[in-house]
Amino acid sequence: MNDSSWGAPPGTGFWGASDQGFPPAGPAYGAADAAQTRPMPIVPGAGRDQDDRDRGAARLSGPLFRDEQRQPEEHPVHRQPQQPAASSSPSSAQKKRAGRDLRAAIGVGVGLGALIVASLLIVKALFVAVIAAAVVVGLWELTSRLSEKKGIRVPLVPLAVGGAAMIVAGYVRGAEGASVAMALTALAVLVWRMTEPPEDYLRDVTAGVFAALYVPFLATFVALMLAAEDGAWRVLTFLLLTVVSDTGAYAVGWQFGKHKLAPRISPGKTREGLLGAVAFAMVAGALCMQFLIDGGSWWQGLILGLAVAASATLGDLGESMIKRDLGIKDMGKLLPGHGGIMDRLDSLLPTAPVVWLLMVIFVG
Repeated sequence: MNDSSWGAPPGTGFWGASDQGFPPAGPAYGAADAAQTRPMPIVPGAGRDQDDRDRGAARLSGPLFRDEQRQPEEHPVHRQPQQPAASSSPSSAQKKRAGRDLRAAIGVGVGLGALIVASLLIVKALFVAVIAAAVVVGLWELTSRLSEKKGIRVPLVPLAVGGAAMIVAGYVRGAEGASVAMALTALAVLVWRMTEPPEDYLRDVTAGVFAALYVPFLATFVALMLAAEDGAWRVLTFLLLTVVSDTGAYAVGWQFGKHKLAPRISPGKTREGLLGAVAFAMVAGALCMQFLIDGGSWWQGLILGLAVAASATLGDLGESMIKRDLGIKDMGKLLPGHGGIMDRLDSLLPTAPVVWLLMVIFVG
């Protein structure tokens, strides 16, 4: 018996056209009778050589000579289509769609929000400490990934000390104090790196100055907002607009997103999501400027919301570029469902100077 008998068409007989001793399948001897009839055992003849006898033994041991049926995977003709895997639970499907554990993300987000709002509205100095701590952890994540993936040796100690000093100086001494602290931090990075071999010195100090500008210096503008008389409400507006912008982009993009915004940088972002971020942020900005900021107006909130949506999106794309260059998905694993601290600061950092500047223009 050869493999072609498994797929022989009706009317050719069970053994094919060359079979002898078996009537062709017809009305009296149909395909059903052929399927129920077991073939006679073949006894090797005396004139067959050893190879023929071996092939005959192989035929005799085939599944048609036993009661059990051939398994579907034994022959491609009778191979059954693979059944789809059992559908995952709703929670795992939700996690897969979002790309993260939504329950953990929501829990961590609510906890962080409660800590930030409590420290912001109760004691301003406590919120300054929260900003400084976030800056130090963010610098640690960034420098660690640079060292692991690119071999860039960025001195963390002067960055951490200088970054915290920038936040405090910005809150106490304003923009002048923050600028001086930034200059001293850059100088400290240059000197600290001199204690190691000169190879790749320029590369390492350049990365160090970039880290100082990217994380603590941009975060200083939050401290500058906080130093105003209604600073707590300005910072709260800044945080609300950024969160609402991200939420609007996610909700609208997940539901209606079809056209990619920047597929080479962040394939998950869509133009529809950007429109959702703009719409949500403008509405939230109008409400916040009208009811939270003294001397503010709703039309100023529309402009503020539009600017926040743009800066938050650019900030998110900017960190996505860094992570793609490093070949990583998240900057850290400190926050379940979110990644690292830097993965939460990506849209906040570039938005801080934008909100600070517009607040100064609108309400002084």
